[in-house]
Amino acid sequence: MSVKFFIYIFVSILVVWSMEAVNINQIFKKGRVFQARIFYLILGLALIYLVSNFVYDFFISSKII
Repeated sequence: MSVKFFIYIFVSILVVWSMEAVNINQIFKKGRVFQARIFYLILGLALIYLVSNFVYDFFISSKII
């Protein structure tokens, strides 16, 4: 398996753990639970993608991996 796979797994755990600390209930309208969950999922996936690629590119550019 590649190093990028392990970076994705590690960052996924960190993003899910850190997103639990955010209270997004006050941002969305009442009764829009499904839309809030979809937004939360998209936000999480975007954060996982961005942070994983940043970490991977950082290690590649510094020739650590």
